[in-house]
This record gives sequence, structure tokens and C-alpha cells, in this order.
Amino acid sequence: MDGSRQRLKDKKKIVVKIGSSSLHHPETGKLDLRKMEVLVRQLCDLKNRGKDVILVSSGAIMVGKNALGIKKRLEDVNEKQACASVGQARLMSIYQKLFSEYNQICSQVLLTKNTMLDDLNRYNAVKTFRELLEFGVVPIVNENDTIATYEIDSMSVFGDNDRLSAVVAALVNADLLILMSDIDGLYTDDPHQTDDAVFIDCVEHLDRELMQMGKSSTGSSVGTGGMATKLSAADIAISSGCDMVIANGNDFHNIGRICDGEKVGTLFLADRKDEFYVLNKLEHMV
Repeated sequence: MDGSRQRLKDKKKIVVKIGSSSLHHPETGKLDLRKMEVLVRQLCDLKNRGKDVILVSSGAIMVGKNALGIKKRLEDVNEKQACASVGQARLMSIYQKLFSEYNQICSQVLLTKNTMLDDLNRYNAVKTFRELLEFGVVPIVNENDTIATYEIDSMSVFGDNDRLSAVVAALVNADLLILMSDIDGLYTDDPHQTDDAVFIDCVEHLDRELMQMGKSSTGSSVGTGGMATKLSAADIAISSGCDMVIANGNDFHNIGRICDGEKVGTLFLADRKDEFYVLNKLEHMV
């Protein structure tokens, strides 16, 4: 293992992002409870190792849609908000049951773009996260889809929580962000479309050429975040001094492997910039 991977073992504050595509059965669109059990066990084990953990989880709209028996593709914003309201409650109920199996307390934190841009709201969010982590709680973060329309528009501001997780990592001064995706990591091209795509193990500098590799499409019919939003998340995370890894969410054991320093996924090395960089990036997301 090289030094960059080896140092992941020493990370103390870790944000893990799970997209909708990593939580459901593709045959039915319903939650994959066995995978969720593995996810929660991995996170609780990190807690037992003395690490602070924050989970950023998508899936509210998907869960609500299934609960309400809606089969059609959702187009209306109000329908999506109604599904999010039902689904968020159900999703949190499942998470609470799973975390309680390991005597771990979790909490719900719902954020919007405005939370980040307003100075007072952002300050209060930082204090809330700090207190929760000091109490040993695992905060579970999601977009507040019920009252906000930015995040559920077809051109999502946060991109299935990719960029939201990076902003959360910046807010709490996390030193590692793990994005669980439907792909093994970053490639020179879309591996779903071409056999010539070459896997990129480590990104030391995120330049314009790499940013242009991102595609607006995604391999999932459930998630909204393609590689473009993941690279945007990487830009925010590494600029705040946080290493980031994109890895395959088909196996949540990858979370533990990454934190053990194993060569899993694509590693983006921290490249800290000015403290206002993240806020400027978020403000210009449209």
C-alpha cells in the first residue's frame, strides 16, 4: 500500500455518502435490507474504532414512492415532495432500528442549499453537528426535499447528495469523504459505454481536463448524480482539506477496506484552498 492509502487508516472524522442506486433492489425498486444491514454494521464498527461518522443518505423519494404504490415516473415537483415526506420518515425508522441493533444512536439532519448560504443557518448547522458528534451520535443527513425544490429538480443542485456530502465534509472539517457509487471509481471514459475506459487509481490534482471527464448521465434509473456531480463534490471536498474516495456501493464492505488503507476506488488527495472557496462554489450551483 502506498503512503496515500496508508494514511486513510488514521482518518478521524469520516463522511460516507450513499446514493439511492446503492440502497434498492433493481428488480423492484424497494430497499435492499441486507445491504443496509452491512452498511450500518460497517459504520458502527468505525465508531467502535474511535472515529466520528456522518452518513449522507439519499432514498426518501424512492421509499415514499414505493410506500404510496406509485408506479409511474414522477414528474410533478409536488408529487416528489409528498413522496419525500412519507419516505424520509420510513427511511429514518429503518435506520434507527438497524443502528439500535449495535446500541448506536443516530439522528436526522435535513439541509437545503439555503442552510449553507445563510451565515446564521450555517453557523447553527456547524454547532449542531459538533454537539451530535461529541455525544457519539451518527448524524444521518439528507436534502430537505419536502420544502425545497432545488434538490429535486431535474438539474439537481446537489446531485443525489454528492455535492451535499462534500459541503457537509467541509462544514465539519472531515478528513475523509467516501462516495459510494454504482461504479468502481473514476475512469478516462464511461465504462458502461466503451471498453477502452482506463481506471484512475489516484488523483493528485483535479484539473480542468479531469473535470471534463464527468458525464451528466448516470447508470442508474433511481439516482440523479452522475460522475459530473462526483467530480464537483471532489473539488469541494479536497479544497477544504479532505481526502475523498469514489468506490463501488454494490459492496458496503468497501467502506471498511478503504479505512484500512486498501486499494479500493479512486482516491482524490486533499488540496486545501481559501476558506471561502466552498461557499463560492455552492452559491454558483444552479
